[in-house]
Amino acid sequence: MSARTLPLLFLNLGGEMLYILDQRLRAQSIPGEKARKVMNDIITTMFNKKFMEELFKPQELYSKKALRTVYDRLAHASIMRLNQASMDKLYDLMTMAFKYQVLLCPRPKDILLVTFNHLDAIKDFVRDSPGILNQVDETFRQLIETYSCLSAGEFQLIRQTLLVFFQDMHIRVSIFLKDKVQNSNGRFVLPISGPVPWGTEVPGLIRMFNRNGDEVKRTEFTTGGNYVTPQREGSFDLYGDRVLKLGTNMYSVSRPVETHMSGSSKNLASHAKENIAPNPLAKEELNFLARLLGGLEIKKPGGSETGFRLNLFTTDEEEEHAALTRPEELSYKVINIEATQEPGRRAELSRILGQLEVAEPRPASSGKGEDLLALMDGL
Repeated sequence: MSARTLPLLFLNLGGEMLYILDQRLRAQSIPGEKARKVMNDIITTMFNKKFMEELFKPQELYSKKALRTVYDRLAHASIMRLNQASMDKLYDLMTMAFKYQVLLCPRPKDILLVTFNHLDAIKDFVRDSPGILNQVDETFRQLIETYSCLSAGEFQLIRQTLLVFFQDMHIRVSIFLKDKVQNSNGRFVLPISGPVPWGTEVPGLIRMFNRNGDEVKRTEFTTGGNYVTPQREGSFDLYGDRVLKLGTNMYSVSRPVETHMSGSSKNLASHAKENIAPNPLAKEELNFLARLLGGLEIKKPGGSETGFRLNLFTTDEEEEHAALTRPEELSYKVINIEATQEPGRRAELSRILGQLEVAEPRPASSGKGEDLLALMDGL
């Protein structure tokens, strides 16, 4: 597994989350000023400099439960609130969209272009906020510096690591079903036509060479698809035409989006039961995330601000029904974390962090609010 996968996973899923939230804010006719505040707050938190520095350090992927916790806190980094059912649906849409993009990447390296498409769109969300724009640009530069020197083999390992992470997720999404790119069992349909990867030739020709390397014979064969040569390679620079459309906003045109558990996903329930009872290692992993996101606080409406609830379903009744019918084993409920300052707990956390070679101490709680551990305890 690649130790360079986490930044790409986090940024692409975060980009999909912002696409969905932007679409729902518009669909629910949330006032423009409030909607901009929500998007700006979430993006500011997502591209926090300290968190990005930790994120880009070579490391293994977080577990699905721990990663879901990060996005739960991220989605609530402003005055907006999501119910459990809406948060489940948001995470389902995020993960299935990025899984589809990873599967369809012509080359493993093109995962970087997908990431750039997400960041280009995020920059457009905050185009009127120079400070936040600089945060995103700084992450752009980190991506270029970190990944531009990787070989094709290293990108293939990153792609394989992502696919292993997504392999048991088969949630049906209405947009994909209507576009006939997903089957009723939740599995994606891979196209057999379209542009071939940059730097390769359209299939249909076999060349044979002699021992001296001279071409001696050509044989043509019929392919099952209609392939074309791409006109140019996408830009891997800070600015430029990415050419590849994967990772762009598929919600820019308003379309209702529904998710459904596929039969194969329901069959995973028995395998997922072992994850219901949190184990100490899972808790310590979340504690480690808490240290990384120690500066993240839940924004509470103050002064003239009023909070609001965002619904990812058409009606409240649909949201309630989804909450009741979703298998408990497949619901990403955040586990309770003990944030008490008992000496034994502090010693255990210190030991775990020491094994992870984390040198700097966990930041103290800010005056404005508690750290992430205490926030999780309040759930």
